[in-house]
Amino acid sequence: MSINQDKEFIEKIIHIRRVAKVTKGGKNFHFTALVVIGNMKGKVGSGLGKSNEVPDAIRKAIEKAKKNIIEINMNGRTITHEVYAKSLSSQVMIRPAGSGTGVIAGAAVRSVLELAGIKDVLTKSIGSRNPINVVNATIECLKFLSEPIKTAEKRGKESSDLDLPKQYYKNKAEGEINA
Repeated sequence: MSINQDKEFIEKIIHIRRVAKVTKGGKNFHFTALVVIGNMKGKVGSGLGKSNEVPDAIRKAIEKAKKNIIEINMNGRTITHEVYAKSLSSQVMIRPAGSGTGVIAGAAVRSVLELAGIKDVLTKSIGSRNPINVVNATIECLKFLSEPIKTAEKRGKESSDLDLPKQYYKNKAEGEINA
């Protein structure tokens, strides 16, 4: 089963940090690696690994990322609605965009969204630019995404009662054609 998962998910190293602990015998170095994995079809996860060697830190980060995979709701090539999320001092906003816009985002947010399979989206990162916090805030945003029809059912309304923009239906049709 692990062989299939290795082929199914694409791994991307976002950040490698060298940390020095100063002791009376000198400096002790260890490394942390931030890795994001995704299948480009709506599943994405992130993990942080720590070790005395870089390859071990990356391996641990990939294992943690596989345990933290989430599935997201998409509307064709974009997302269904605007979302905000915060992780410590980093805040991320993600907005749906029209077809052909592309991923307008910083490096850490872009990596997460591309590995999730989102093609058209606008983002803004506010506050700290620490890649670990930015990736965590982006994952939180993707967790908040919901399907408008399911939200209507929770509220006891029909899908025809929803005041959805025309772009929602347009992107849905484009996504089905392009998929």
